[in-house]
Amino acid sequence: MFRAVTLHRMLKLAAAPIALGVLSACGSGGGGGVGVADGGIRGTGSSVGPVSGFGSVFVNGVKFETDGRVSSDDGIEREDQLQEGMILRIEGEWRVDGRGNAESVEYDDTFRGRVDNLIQTLDADGMVESVQFTIYEQTVVADQQTVFKDIALETLADGAFVRISGWREPDPNGRYRASHIGLMTQDETNVEIEGRIDEGSLQLNLNQFSINGQLVSYTDSAFAGSLTEADLADLLLVEAEGTISNGVLIAREIDEGETRRYRRGSGDDTEFSGPVSTDYNASTRSFHINGLIVFVDDDTEFDDGLSASDLTAGMLIQVEGDFQDNGSVLAEEIEAREGNASVDGVLDVNTLNFNDQTFRVGGVLVQLTPRTIITDDDSDLRLKLADLNGSYQVEVEGIERQSGSGVVLEAIKVERNEEDNGPAADREYESQGQLTHVQGTVFTVLGIDVQTTINTQFEGTSRDELIDAFDAGQRPVLEVEYSEPTPGNFVADEIELESED
Repeated sequence: MFRAVTLHRMLKLAAAPIALGVLSACGSGGGGGVGVADGGIRGTGSSVGPVSGFGSVFVNGVKFETDGRVSSDDGIEREDQLQEGMILRIEGEWRVDGRGNAESVEYDDTFRGRVDNLIQTLDADGMVESVQFTIYEQTVVADQQTVFKDIALETLADGAFVRISGWREPDPNGRYRASHIGLMTQDETNVEIEGRIDEGSLQLNLNQFSINGQLVSYTDSAFAGSLTEADLADLLLVEAEGTISNGVLIAREIDEGETRRYRRGSGDDTEFSGPVSTDYNASTRSFHINGLIVFVDDDTEFDDGLSASDLTAGMLIQVEGDFQDNGSVLAEEIEAREGNASVDGVLDVNTLNFNDQTFRVGGVLVQLTPRTIITDDDSDLRLKLADLNGSYQVEVEGIERQSGSGVVLEAIKVERNEEDNGPAADREYESQGQLTHVQGTVFTVLGIDVQTTINTQFEGTSRDELIDAFDAGQRPVLEVEYSEPTPGNFVADEIELESED
């Protein structure tokens, strides 16, 4: 599902010479990675985004020192209960060195409940690329960027009871995108959903409403904080926690949905991640995201080869800016957080560079940053680069970037799997990225030269068609399966042309 969004942007870029962001490194963080080039925001305010590392907590590339406490009504009270991918709101201040001091750390599940109606989307090799499912009538999608705990994208199935942290997508049916999915013990006395109240379903005299068809009943004492029953009609999103009984969610607590995460706090500075809600409007120089109106001006910095016109509904981005008096946000910097490239295979342990926070997989140079999430479904450890010190099979999802004269894959997520100590010549790799150079029968993808032979299979295209497209100025997105029969010599077994479908 997300792959289509990613490829939409990639194919737009493919129509012209490659336009990649320039990666700049300065310093390193305890969660594994180089520092954000511009040091992050300054002053006081809020940061909302997925956890990418610990010691104390990394959110949106900034290491926040905390006192270990977490504010939540979902059973999470301490920092050591948090997991990668969970979306936090942090209130605090940013120091001049780019690090921060957290005054408060808040977490709230988006969903808790039983998975139903799961549909898998498979790639050409039959591997699970994404899934879509429902939790009490609410639709959720997940893909390779989603962080899983005690369950995996491939093993998620109907009946699993999970907690989900995610974002609402710009979908007319109220679909959500999962950032984190963790397996829980089934308990339908402890469920949670959120969404918009269905039009015409709010019946104050019966104390009930529905969210995407799921009936919710409540008592007058269920409303959280200063929220009252009279506020229900005006809420953009509402969340309900309680018990499922005979198909009805009997709410013990009702609160505003995820949009409350992004409200202005004690300071003007803000930094947040999420999917764009509405396409960029050139006449007003604005777009919507996370319930906020974000304005762009001549001083707004776009990273990753982005321009304002690239900001289309569904694209996952990160925004840094300042709250204005009218509640809108003026963006200082906008960057993509949507993965557009990947590599799978055995990590070359000899290339681990702890100073630069880099390593290679199948020749591809992988760069970690403070936003990189390193995960292992079979381990409860909070992983860092040092935990990859072995011949591990890894899957890396990230953003293709230009770094100096070469290309790097800036990792959004690294998934560590089992170790593989077999002969290097027998190992197989798979990468996805733009075709950036052609020299005879050698194609360059993600910075590595891959030799094509008479045995190379082409799917959806041919060698000659790719060469003609490249010569015409296009930069098609390719998925390449290849091997390394001798060190540094990469040979393509199969090349597939990726498309929006």
